Amino acid sequence: MLLFALLLPINFFSISAQNQNRRMNIEEFEKRKVEYIKKEAGLTQAESDKYFPLNNELTKKKFELRRNHRDKVQKIKDNSNISDAEYRKLLEDDVEVRLKEASLEKEYATRFEKVLAPEKLYKAQQAEKDFMQREVSNFRSAREGNSNSNANSNSRNRRP
Repeated sequence: MLLFALLLPINFFSISAQNQNRRMNIEEFEKRKVEYIKKEAGLTQAESDKYFPLNNELTKKKFELRRNHRDKVQKIKDNSNISDAEYRKLLEDDVEVRLKEASLEKEYATRFEKVLAPEKLYKAQQAEKDFMQREVSNFRSAREGNSNSNANSNSRNRRP
């Protein structure tokens, strides 16, 4: 029991450090994204100062919609006996989320047009999509590399 009491603070600090590293990675990700979009779209500092707060606002709203949907999905999935009515509700909710996202996109399109010329707006949106695809690809490659190196180290540790 005493050992448990002594180890508990160590685990807490370890978890806190992991959360801090995760936060730092998100901040680094955002920084890389902003720099990539600025470069690819050719945004000036003044344009960036207007575009990114608006873009972040839209991103947060869309994230909140998806998070609420994921929470609903998880509640239903936690129930092992899912009825057809519950599945139907999930499908309807999924469509509703996509419609709300499209509505947000349309609402923000007019706001974006007030801060960037159409060409730069198009390039910024394409750059964000490209960046996200690259990041996902890099993440998958790194994860596969880690799982391959783990598999290789496991196979090396086996005795014949």
